[in-house]
Order: sequence, then structure tokens, then C-alpha cells
Amino acid sequence: MIFYFSGTGNSRWAAQTLAESLGDSAKSILEGKAPDLTGEARVGLVFPIYAWGVPEPMLDFVKTLPKTDGFTFGLCTCGADAGHAMKKLSKIFHLDSSYSLVMPNNYVVGSELDSPEEVRGKLAAAKKSLDTIAGEISRRERVYRVKEGKLAFLKSNFINKGFNGFARSTKPFSVTDRCVGCGQCAALCPTKTITMADGKPRWGDKCYQCLACINRCPQRAIEYGEETKVRGRYTIEQYL
Repeated sequence: MIFYFSGTGNSRWAAQTLAESLGDSAKSILEGKAPDLTGEARVGLVFPIYAWGVPEPMLDFVKTLPKTDGFTFGLCTCGADAGHAMKKLSKIFHLDSSYSLVMPNNYVVGSELDSPEEVRGKLAAAKKSLDTIAGEISRRERVYRVKEGKLAFLKSNFINKGFNGFARSTKPFSVTDRCVGCGQCAALCPTKTITMADGKPRWGDKCYQCLACINRCPQRAIEYGEETKVRGRYTIEQYL
């Protein structure tokens, strides 16, 4: 069984691609309680990197997982490097193998997104990497192939702590007149912090910064501060 957390689809695609290659199944961690792992030949965790750390929902999920005799692995999707995120995760839930996988940039609140050509190139390279990873997992090879990057300890401890403490504010979110009140943002939000009031979304206090709401809005009606007004939006479905 492969468990995943995903905002704009990168990690879901990676999990489902691996599952197809391995003859396994992929399941969102947001779908109910942690399962019984008895008899599972392998247990995989797939998720994006947020500020060189593991997203809060995945950390909460793995803390509920029982020990397993199956082969365990973790795969994180990231824009460049993962810091010490996988090593820190393995201290909570032991991983026999760990990987990082470069995927298209979806952090629209922090930078402009990749061009369509860059996205297609990254997805093609990622598919080849996943084929290799699937083979190693099927053979139960113990592998640590994670691009940690420079200053990995600093990034995964101090910078990540700052991100979780100060960079996950919902205050910059706003909605424009393009909003038609479809409610998709509220339905997608993993924290359920978005509610609909008078046909418009309203944000509470808790946010993982998964950015599903802003990237998946069908009307492109959601903004985060001023910078996103001149930036594109990204979901992997546009390129599959």
C-alpha cells in the first residue's frame, strides 16, 4: 500500500505511477483513519516537501501507523532539494529506502511557475526516475537517493521551523469578482479552514500551504497577496 498527500497533484501522480508499476494501490492519507498494515508486503509514503520539511498532515499520519514487517519506503517530491526531511521522517516511521523526485514548481505564492516546456521536461525525467525506483522497491533494495542540498541541517530545522511558525498565514488570501461561488476550494482544503459565506470563500487560521485552493480554482479567482496576480497557476492534470 502506498499512502500519499498531495495539493496540486504532483505527489498523487508519483504515488499512482509507482503503484501501477508495482501492482499495488495508492491511497490519500485524507481518506479515513490509518489502516491495519498486517500482511502488507510494502508500505510507501509519498508527499511534497514544504520548506525542506515533511508536511504536517503526513507527519500526523505516520505517527498513527503501526509497525510493519513489510518493506517501507518514502518518496518526496520537491522543486530542487529536500534537506534532511527524509532522515527526520525515518526517525518517526522507519524507512528502508528513501528518495527525492524533482517535479514542476507549484509554489505560486513564492515565485513564478515553470514554463510549459520546463514542466514537460521535468515530468518526462520524473517518469524515468520512477521506473528505476519501482524496480529497486520491487527487489527490496535499500536505497537512500535524496538530494539534500547545501545547508540541509539548517534548512530542515531552523528555516522549516520559521515556515511553520510564520509563513502559513491565511491573511494574504483574497478572492476576486471572478469567483462564482462553486465551493471547490472549500471541498479541496485538507484543513477544512475554507468555508463558504454569501457565496464566497472565507479562510480560517489553519493552513498547510498546499495551495490547492489557489492553483485549482477553475475561475482563477483566488490570490495570495499582490505577487500572484501576475503569475500563472499549476496543476499536473494540465500536462497529463
